[in-house]
Amino acid sequence: MDIMSPEFWVALGTIIFIDLILAGDNAIVIGMAARKLAPEQQKKAIFWGTFGAVAIRIVATVLVVELLKIPGLQLVGGLLLVWIAYKLLVNDDDHKDIQAKDSLWAAVRTIVIADAAMGIDNVIAVAGAAHGDFVLVVIGLLVSVPIVVWGSTLFIKLVTKFPPIIYIGSGVLAYTAAKMITHEPFIHGWFAHPAVYWAFLVLVVAGVLAGGKLRNAKAAPKLEHTSESA
Repeated sequence: MDIMSPEFWVALGTIIFIDLILAGDNAIVIGMAARKLAPEQQKKAIFWGTFGAVAIRIVATVLVVELLKIPGLQLVGGLLLVWIAYKLLVNDDDHKDIQAKDSLWAAVRTIVIADAAMGIDNVIAVAGAAHGDFVLVVIGLLVSVPIVVWGSTLFIKLVTKFPPIIYIGSGVLAYTAAKMITHEPFIHGWFAHPAVYWAFLVLVVAGVLAGGKLRNAKAAPKLEHTSESA
């Protein structure tokens, strides 16, 4: 992909936005693992933990980019990303098992391992948005990392204050997933007509957003009842 082309910059912007919208896990992992450390050690844990997590994430993303070239895996990755886009809207608390550590390297190890275990959504999303372009993967991650590390907490607060941001993020993920599916060689011919192609993209995005909104609407009364009981 030509670095001066509009397609490159759109894809890069998509990767950075995906990294931001999925940064909540990173921030929660760091906060929970390092919260018992002294302030000066917390900074070191954040730096080294994030450094290790990002190194693993870059390698994993590059591997996934290559794997997606295998026939059939583009379709599998796209379908998995549709589920991830939906789960982003109805995400439950998956961080209860992350324990605070009272030593620097124990906290760093916890951050790296937990981030690697939970970072599959980010890896698949970035690999899909990059469309096999290694340069896009590296630049996107290098630009996103400082924002994720130093701005993730602020971004979480922003999302809490303006919930529609999550729906926009989920829509971007669903759009990326739909494009991955249409690029699968086995079924690429089904979407040769522009009308079919765009109808499919709209259907996937609308389906994910509507499904997430319906699930949240059903869950809201239960949450209110639980909070009243407490």
